[in-house]
Amino acid sequence: MSQEKELHEKKDVFVAAEAEGYVADLDYTDEEESRVRRIVDLRLMPWILFSTFILNICRTNISNAVSAGLPKSLGFKNDVVNNAGSLYSVVFSLFAFTGSILGKRFGPHRFIPFLVFAWGVVTFSHAFIQDAGQFYLVRTLIAIAQGGVIPATLVYLGSFYKKNELATRLSWFWGVQSIASAVSGIMASGLLQLDGQLGFAGWRWLFLVEGALTIFTSALFAFAFPRSAYHTKGGLNFSGWFKNERDVQIAVTRVIRDDLLKLKYETRVQFADVIETLKDYKIWGHLVMTSIGLTPGVPFRLYLPSIINSFGFNVYISNALTAPGYLLGFITMTLWSWNSDRVGERGFHGVAAFVWLLLGFVLLDVLPDDSSRGVRFFSTLVISAAPSVHPLNIAWMTENAAPLGKRTVASGLIIAFANIYGVYANQIYQPWDAPRYHVGNNIIFTFISVTILLWLNQKFLYVRLNKQRGAVWNAKSQDKKDEYNATTTHKGNDRLDFVFKH
Repeated sequence: MSQEKELHEKKDVFVAAEAEGYVADLDYTDEEESRVRRIVDLRLMPWILFSTFILNICRTNISNAVSAGLPKSLGFKNDVVNNAGSLYSVVFSLFAFTGSILGKRFGPHRFIPFLVFAWGVVTFSHAFIQDAGQFYLVRTLIAIAQGGVIPATLVYLGSFYKKNELATRLSWFWGVQSIASAVSGIMASGLLQLDGQLGFAGWRWLFLVEGALTIFTSALFAFAFPRSAYHTKGGLNFSGWFKNERDVQIAVTRVIRDDLLKLKYETRVQFADVIETLKDYKIWGHLVMTSIGLTPGVPFRLYLPSIINSFGFNVYISNALTAPGYLLGFITMTLWSWNSDRVGERGFHGVAAFVWLLLGFVLLDVLPDDSSRGVRFFSTLVISAAPSVHPLNIAWMTENAAPLGKRTVASGLIIAFANIYGVYANQIYQPWDAPRYHVGNNIIFTFISVTILLWLNQKFLYVRLNKQRGAVWNAKSQDKKDEYNATTTHKGNDRLDFVFKH
């Protein structure tokens, strides 16, 4: 009731201005809410998933281009590719940090299509580069364009979904990235065979086609993304998502009831929110888990077509064979996140996923050189099929981050940390260690083991905080609780009555 008092009794005028469609005393059934949620899923999520599909097509095409001889064509070796990957990670992370803030400032429904158009233009320009300097330039520009889109999308989704619905939708979001990686390999296997047509190398055709596709889709997004659940009419949404005003009210009210902080959802981030976020050690736990835990996937994905090629498959088949693993990864990630939402548990789900990933890398590393190519390919499938718990970690952090300004800043930070590790991760697989990468794999073993410990630590940290704060809060009389609510300077997840999910 403390949040309700703060947001209803003290902010009545603000609520009326900022939460259009919210009805505090609205009654509706579970069946009505489920129906409205399905409408949101059907009208919003396909566009969101399509946007991240296009994003990942344009992020994974570099590995396809490298396997098709981009470095040799431009007169440099794979160390330039690694260095450009590190540069990309730094720039991407810087602009990811600002993505959620700028998304709030300009509106995610406007900001996301603009970014898609920008990286489409840069992707297209990749087809015309001639040397290492220009390669570094386009990789920097595309990092600038792509950096803000995921945190802006996280902010956007939070205005349509409840906290216990977010992990599942984020698994779809990152799962579609897995599908995009699979499709990217299949597309590459076809587009690379245009090598020599009209004087363009195959890898140049890859960027030409995917860049043009991205520019076209940016226009669709501009007309498809609504400002909010209350403002869905117009553009490609035509007469709107909902048939009547009651459904609109349910769509808005159900999300705010789940988290009263969203009454102030369109409030812009203040500098104080940034400071409070940086001071919260619990947020830092999720950030470190992100960077350490995502590290193993960077060198593996970058060189996966080349690794498969080393098994004895030709370059076209090698790119196509990246697809099955990505599809399996989509399935396992979706099921993992769905089950986490269903049972309300986060920490042990993460631990189990990383144990699976560790076993996959061990298998890849210990197989003898004379193993059949089918068996060695199977080891890459085990790794690719390990469920990614990155969306689960984001949902976990989001539901435990409050107030709203802190949650917004944290959303940008976690995407930044989900890319900054590329600075060192791109250096794990070195040319002198190819094609088995035994040294690199041993480094990866360490990262995965540390990540398992970090997930356990974060879970039991929340368990301990709930126990300690609960004991203090439950020991107070009702008068003392009322006094605390009236006088405390604690906000959000610093309050004694805030319960952490774990």
